[in-house]
Amino acid sequence: MVHLGVNQTAILLCPPAIDMYIQNLTSSYTEKSNEASMVSASVIMFVLAGLFFNLNLFSGLSDVSATLDPKVRLFLSSALSLLLPVMSYLFSEAKNAGSSAAGARAGELSLGALMILAWMLLVELLRKKVDEIRMRGYSGSIQRAGRVVLLGSFIFFNIKTAGRKAAFSILWIICATRVVQRIAFTEIGKYSYAHGKNARLINSYMAKILKQEDQAVHQVQDGHELLKSCRYIVMGEERMVQEPTADGYKLDMTTLDGDSSIVTVGKVWKLDENSNTLFTTPDQVQRLKRLCLSFALFKLLRRKFEHLPAVTDEEAQDCRDLILKGLLRGNNNGGIAAAAEELFQVINDEVIFLSEYYHSVVPVVLASPFFLLVNYFLVLIVVAGLCIMAIILCGNGDAIYAFMSIGADNYTLHSGIGRVAVCLIIKSRNSPEAFFSVVDISITILLFIIYFYEEIWEFFVFILSNWFMVSLVCTYMAKPQWRESPSIRYAIHRIVWLRSKLNHGSLSFRQFSVLNIRWPIRLPFYSTLSLLLGTELVPNNLKQSIIDHLVDHHDLHRTGTAYSTPLTNGKSALQRNYLFDKLSWACQSDSVSEVFLTWHIATGILEVKCSSNKQLPEAAASRAAVRLSKYCAYLVAFHPELLPDNPEKAERVVEGMKAELSSIFWWWEYYLCSQRARVSKIMGAAAAEGQQGDHHQMNGVVRNGARLGGLLVDVARSHGPEAAWKVVADVWTELVVFVAPSGEEERVKGHGNVLVQGGEFITVLWALATHIGVSREANNRSVKTLEDLMGESMRAPLPVDGAMEISMM
Repeated sequence: MVHLGVNQTAILLCPPAIDMYIQNLTSSYTEKSNEASMVSASVIMFVLAGLFFNLNLFSGLSDVSATLDPKVRLFLSSALSLLLPVMSYLFSEAKNAGSSAAGARAGELSLGALMILAWMLLVELLRKKVDEIRMRGYSGSIQRAGRVVLLGSFIFFNIKTAGRKAAFSILWIICATRVVQRIAFTEIGKYSYAHGKNARLINSYMAKILKQEDQAVHQVQDGHELLKSCRYIVMGEERMVQEPTADGYKLDMTTLDGDSSIVTVGKVWKLDENSNTLFTTPDQVQRLKRLCLSFALFKLLRRKFEHLPAVTDEEAQDCRDLILKGLLRGNNNGGIAAAAEELFQVINDEVIFLSEYYHSVVPVVLASPFFLLVNYFLVLIVVAGLCIMAIILCGNGDAIYAFMSIGADNYTLHSGIGRVAVCLIIKSRNSPEAFFSVVDISITILLFIIYFYEEIWEFFVFILSNWFMVSLVCTYMAKPQWRESPSIRYAIHRIVWLRSKLNHGSLSFRQFSVLNIRWPIRLPFYSTLSLLLGTELVPNNLKQSIIDHLVDHHDLHRTGTAYSTPLTNGKSALQRNYLFDKLSWACQSDSVSEVFLTWHIATGILEVKCSSNKQLPEAAASRAAVRLSKYCAYLVAFHPELLPDNPEKAERVVEGMKAELSSIFWWWEYYLCSQRARVSKIMGAAAAEGQQGDHHQMNGVVRNGARLGGLLVDVARSHGPEAAWKVVADVWTELVVFVAPSGEEERVKGHGNVLVQGGEFITVLWALATHIGVSREANNRSVKTLEDLMGESMRAPLPVDGAMEISMM
């Protein structure tokens, strides 16, 4: 009785017409000559659909970034680059197999070939998730246009029935529209003074305002007044252009104060902080003000990447006053700690603007209320009109026949995809062909769901982006009618409120440890593999220490020129404390990479030997020192192009470090022993060489780091961990500030290359140093090698309350 009931249900759900359609649908798998092609296509699309689904599922509501994770981009780009030729071949195989079977009588494509063609179109629609929107160059758009033309030839030369051709034409029109949009984005960006030509325009603008400003005014203004008088452009500078000149543009500076559509930082800073009609809280007002300042600084820094003279002495002095006096000292809410946190947030937002400008997959760079209306609403109307025209053309001008044929020729749409799916599921119990057809339909439905999700998510990423928020604020300030419209104020209020509920990301850096590594010693440190490393948040006390260090140098060494600030690679921190003065040999190498790895190993040893409780006073200093140590080791191993060393020198230092580790450890020791056992083995090897007195062999960063770590452990045990960790944290602060500033073309290119990953912490420091005019003097390096200085220090006693013996353990 149960068996009969199932059969009756199958008959009721699957009438003869649907049963015949399912036979045609599964014929791709029953035809043995075509079975391998269809199975291969199904497996490829199943994997790709799963990847896209997971990418969207785990992106999370907190991810409002317009860029794609680089490791995901790398994998998907590689997969999609191979997809079109492979799927084209499988499409041809399915087409030929269908032509030799039942479909040959009408010259129509088989259902299997149509399924593959639909997958190719849907994947082409999803490809925009991977393709960057570039303000210059058409290479990506031309390649995509070629793919769309090829897919169009598959549709219009192979599909005969009007209904099927109309259905596939709709998908093709949407693909073609996306290509036209990308080309339009590039054209707008390339010729716009607000985007492609903006760097040169800002260069001319800054030269003009610096001539007009009286520098003495900045010396008498307090922080808030300095920000309110700031004339850095946020938006609207394109309205000032009169004509191009030999070295820039002729600007109408009279419109700066009179034209309300030209928004400067000073105008933004005059927003009513107590207004509750637009913004939810005063904190949100301050957040939006800082965001607009980040946008103005982003425009200034862009000139570095456009190979323009970015910073003059006068501009550096002006920007230094704005940041250190205005933004930093003008903050009266939470003291220097809160001010440092806000300053780093401003610079981090600036780097994010840079990253999204060069590597965005969503058109946030063009964000404005007008662009929102055109790109996300009017374009839909145009596409709908084109689709209607295509349907009518497929029916040879007979509109009624054309629309009716869509259902008649596409049986899945006519009978309902749910009903067909249920029939396939019932038949899949006894038919492998039906099971594969269920998989094919599931893949198709999943691709459609992913596509619609992508469209909706792109819209929300756009309206919640920093770019659109800055544009909203500037448009609100420039148009009085907006301030008088309750509906517009309510819409902006809702967007601001929604943004406040999202996590916009905190400043973090990657961590790499030589002493706690699970990386094969002989495996090269490719920058792409660094994406597999974990990250940690940048401690707040580290941010404050960096700002204090920059402010101290600004106050003590200011000589009236923008580039006179001297920096040291940790020696000053050691010289300030007599307990550590004799350790300055560890900072005297002419290679920053050697100094980094030596102090990194020493810091790791101190962490193992003198680990501190989170509640103790030295916990904050140790956390900052350890995290910064691991980050600097990561830079040496994976991004030496961001350091002042010759990258080849850094690579030699890393190779020497790996050779040292190989000589100290057996392979099983290195990978199977605990970190404490690994540290003991390294220190034991260094102590053995030290007892032999062969100082000329002490030229490796591992052994030198071990000896330095032993000295730090001795001081920690004699004078308490707090004293040791404080000095080590100061050394690391000086080191990272020492390597951050650079005007060399190679370093600028390196920072530009890492923007695809969202930027690095060192990029944030570089941007800050560039704005305030801090540079590293070329003669700060010593010519002595680390092993020579190590030999000198071993012959000199360490002054620790009399005659303290230097032990290695």
